[in-house]
Amino acid sequence: MKILALDSSGLVASVAVVEDEKLLAEYTVNYKKTHSQTLLPMLDEIGKMIDLDLSAIDAIAVAAGPGSFTGLRIGSATAKGLGLALDKPLIAVPTVDALAYNLYGTDKLVCPIMDARRNQVYTGVYAFDDRTLKVLKPQMAVSVEELTEMLNEMGQEVLFLGDGVPVYQKLIDERMKVPFHYVPAHLNKQRAAAVAALAEIYFREGKTEHARDHQPDYLRLSQAERERAAAENGSC
Repeated sequence: MKILALDSSGLVASVAVVEDEKLLAEYTVNYKKTHSQTLLPMLDEIGKMIDLDLSAIDAIAVAAGPGSFTGLRIGSATAKGLGLALDKPLIAVPTVDALAYNLYGTDKLVCPIMDARRNQVYTGVYAFDDRTLKVLKPQMAVSVEELTEMLNEMGQEVLFLGDGVPVYQKLIDERMKVPFHYVPAHLNKQRAAAVAALAEIYFREGKTEHARDHQPDYLRLSQAERERAAAENGSC
């Protein structure tokens, strides 16, 4: 089974190819360029490096959200375009689940946090049981105050990762009462390889969709949608 995976859900852009649980290639960039500038050139580059025949892949995995609205739209459009052109199924992998999968096998709670703006983070709480990712608290958008209160109540040691860490580290330091740690740089951001690894599991479980049916999971309204709703409510 060969899977092409894309992740443009946050600050990082990442492309990977995994075949039968073996990582063939991964290209990850965390720099100030838009994902529309980087994602397809990255795919083209790793394709050349590993002589990738796109028609030979079995499925296309994409980090499906939550995350940056623009980044998710770019990733979704790229995955859908490839899926339609190649007639391949898509595998939608929850962004925060894939982030947690970076820490496969840990005996600590895993808490990815992505900066969701408006004093909120996209997050979830995870653990590994018998080498299986367990979702203890599913993806959500909450304040750091709510999140730390929840984690303190759970009473277990926590590993934090994600682009929300540097934004909210001071607040986390102040509010956490249980032992916690911040994950080092090589594991603390989105990786398409983790998206692909989870996608292999989903593929075997039949969790695929047709490219035309895929929609990102934004978890909350965009700013434009919020402003439109506020305007409509104000006119009532």
